[in-house]
Amino acid sequence: MYASNENVTGICRSPQLEVADFSYNFLVGSIPKCLEFLPRLNFQGNCLQSNDPKQRPSTQCGGASPAKSQPVVDHQFHQLGNHVRKHHGLSEPTWLLALEIVAGTMVGSVCLIAILAAFQRCNNKSSIIIPWKKSASQKYHTAVYIDPEILKDVRRYSRQELEEACEDFSNIIGSSPDSVVYKGTMKGGPEIAVISLCIKEEHWTGYLELYFQREVAELARLNHENTGKLLGYCRESNPFSRMLVFDYASNGTLHEHLHCYEEGCQFSWTRRMKIIIGIARGLKYLHTEVEPPFTISELNSSAVYLTEEFAPKLVDFESWKTILERSEKNSGSISSQGAVCVLPNSLEARHLDTKGNIHAFGVLLLEIISGRPPYCKEKGYLVDWAKDYLEKPEVMSHLVNSELKNYRHDDLKVICEVITLCINPDTTVRPSMQELCSMLESRIDTSVSADLKSSLAWAELALLA
Repeated sequence: MYASNENVTGICRSPQLEVADFSYNFLVGSIPKCLEFLPRLNFQGNCLQSNDPKQRPSTQCGGASPAKSQPVVDHQFHQLGNHVRKHHGLSEPTWLLALEIVAGTMVGSVCLIAILAAFQRCNNKSSIIIPWKKSASQKYHTAVYIDPEILKDVRRYSRQELEEACEDFSNIIGSSPDSVVYKGTMKGGPEIAVISLCIKEEHWTGYLELYFQREVAELARLNHENTGKLLGYCRESNPFSRMLVFDYASNGTLHEHLHCYEEGCQFSWTRRMKIIIGIARGLKYLHTEVEPPFTISELNSSAVYLTEEFAPKLVDFESWKTILERSEKNSGSISSQGAVCVLPNSLEARHLDTKGNIHAFGVLLLEIISGRPPYCKEKGYLVDWAKDYLEKPEVMSHLVNSELKNYRHDDLKVICEVITLCINPDTTVRPSMQELCSMLESRIDTSVSADLKSSLAWAELALLA
């Protein structure tokens, strides 16, 4: 069959023609010019006069050598109309058909394996039904899956063993509207601090359950001498319980010691410097050595617990207050695994707030050296009061607690320099905790000899007076 410009007018005049597929026929001659402008045109597998390598070899064309002026066109060519492909008893090559079969088999196998794996994974997860956000009708519930992989390395305590350790939860050492802290002693084990969340089961949403799991996993990965050690958690439904178990710090909080007005409870200057450096090391670890970074939601003297040797331990007890306040304001999405979710303004935000921690660290240093609270109604904000003294060496001593006599002026200058850097309103110029920690460690001497030198200097001044 020959193709020419003169005998394809029936096709070319069709206004609806957009695709023409004449592949795998025995057409000879040249491609009609009126068809060359179609968006999709296929003449491969024919015997046309063309340099196209996709044409049939001459052996299959029977040696056909059509004349360029050949006007003959098979009658069937006029009847193609809207047909886009027509074969004259010739199928696609065998190798192409085999390739399609193999590819289809492989794709089907992969899909089957994926389905089986997903099914097996779902079977291995325990789940509880918790409303993602409480509705007025309480009709809409979502399955929140508890991924055992998240907390597999964290010890889970029963409520009964914690109740026994804490003397029927009668030994309360701290409380807030959101949580109660108990002291306890495990049988043959260490002293513990148990934080019990104050929330009723009907107010416990899927958002909070996911946050609880994530927070336990976050705290469990912390391991530093200046951060609180999470020993485990408790999660039970009857009675409803959500608790965190920490290693107990026997000397209470730094806040209790800084604002103690009893005789003999004041810290020495050297002890305050040691506590400052310990806090700096803890924050340096949380900000630079943990990935992703971990920040303390409310860094203040109440977040610093002191061991028997008065070593500081940073504990983020207040994170629950923030999340409970926001839980009803936020929405989120639960993945099929439950553990991967969107928790706006919570865990994701905490990783980005290192600069906020650094500002709080500066305020905390002011509180430690002055003995004043960060804010009081009579005197206002501590930072506003301190600005008049921070950069003036001649009046810098006014920042020190009046009851502290033996302090080193060189130490005070370093502390004031660090405070000034931390409270800079421009967050972009605040240094990292790594830089601040290096400044404190290299320029403040907390050795016994330094303490002795300081005492002798003050004794000498007293004699001269």
